Amino acid sequence: MPNLSIKDVPEPVAERLRQRAARHHRSLQGELMAIVTQAVAEEDVPPPGRARSAVESAAVRTPAGKTIEQIAAEHRARWPKPVRGGPRAMQIVRAERDAR
Repeated sequence: MPNLSIKDVPEPVAERLRQRAARHHRSLQGELMAIVTQAVAEEDVPPPGRARSAVESAAVRTPAGKTIEQIAAEHRARWPKPVRGGPRAMQIVRAERDAR
């Protein structure tokens, strides 16, 4: 596995990274890996209006550390209008139950 390093990091930036790592119960190395992983994953988000194929969706992993608000915002950006006209959840459950 390749090793990466960042040289000449200002002390205030390094201290904030240490604090962030502590808040997330990670080592500094683990926090940096999470930040880099999230940045790379965000590049893989398709532009609005373009749906992912099943293969593309399966390959993308949600990076640790996303809040529910961030996930909800991404969902609203991809699908701004709710799906209408499909069966309701209770109808699906009843149909499955009655089919037994």
